[in-house]
Amino acid sequence: MAKQDYYEILGVSRDADQEELKKAYRKLAMRWHPDRNPGDVEAEKRFKELSEAYDVLKDDQKRGAYDRFGHAAFEGGQGGARGGFDFAQGFADIFEEMFGDATGRRGGGGRGSDLRYNMEILLEEAFRGSEKTIRVPTHAACEACNGTGAEAGSRPISCPTCRGQGKIRAQQGFFTIERTCPACGGAGRVIEKPCKSCGGAGRVRKEKTLSVTIPPGVEDGTRIRLAGEGEAGLRGSPPGDLYIFLSIAPHRFFQRDGASIHCRVPIPMTTAALGGQIEVPTLDGTFAKVNVSAGTQSGQQFRLKGKGMSVLRSNSRGDLYVQAIVETPVNLTKRQQELLREFEGAGGKDKTSPESAGFFQKVKEFWSDLRE
Repeated sequence: MAKQDYYEILGVSRDADQEELKKAYRKLAMRWHPDRNPGDVEAEKRFKELSEAYDVLKDDQKRGAYDRFGHAAFEGGQGGARGGFDFAQGFADIFEEMFGDATGRRGGGGRGSDLRYNMEILLEEAFRGSEKTIRVPTHAACEACNGTGAEAGSRPISCPTCRGQGKIRAQQGFFTIERTCPACGGAGRVIEKPCKSCGGAGRVRKEKTLSVTIPPGVEDGTRIRLAGEGEAGLRGSPPGDLYIFLSIAPHRFFQRDGASIHCRVPIPMTTAALGGQIEVPTLDGTFAKVNVSAGTQSGQQFRLKGKGMSVLRSNSRGDLYVQAIVETPVNLTKRQQELLREFEGAGGKDKTSPESAGFFQKVKEFWSDLRE
């Protein structure tokens, strides 16, 4: 069965540049990677085909041979190199090179892994900003060897296998293949006398205590980056970063919508009917006065400018929206019940309660139309 064209496998044109090739491979490799499709034989096959195609096309020399001779350039066929080429050996190297940060895998001698810390804060803390202290389990540089991984008094030496280059080359046909040195993992150095405290890794398991500044106005899902506070790299390699993902706990009284704050406030029926003044809480811990107009209905909103949420990296604030919830009286005394009955008997419902009067009138008209 004829092999599929490498350009078709990656979904690119034959004149695609290296950036287009890389983007196409990255997108498809993330989709078909075996770690994301456990037990899926078809996904594993597709991933191998993608890696094989990218391994050839990303190299100008191999790509030129492929463009000229096709698959025969690697199968010992007409015009091709004798002995073939073992592409499967390079799958992991290609994927790790492109996606090391996303999967947590890194080449030897690379920087330490990035860490994630989930933090929940109160809405008040998001409003005014806060200083938080957190404890993060991580790998820190070994103090006994200063992160080198070598016993005190000794130092890492140049790797004899790759002569300090971190890579080795092998000739296959008319191709020169360059790979990470298996002896030093790409670091270019090896340790003759490993540190007893860290076993030569240059880092140890440790819990770090860090201070985190929460700026005023942060939103749910905000990410804060603490550079260099991730895991220490192996044998003196640079550390990764720590990313703090913020979530804001639901509030008892307030609901946030960007810079706006919403608050539902119950008001007595008499205040809603006659008008008056009420006090409502705000996020800064004070109370604001709201003038309630006569005839206020449930659901009516009052806007208080500049009483809402802090705006990130700004001295301004959003607005506070107060939604009135008219409360029906309960536990009435006999005298109060008498007064309400007198009010009800006085008539004039079409004026004092136009919404309900109009609704029932529309219902009557609706049923009359049905009868006709």
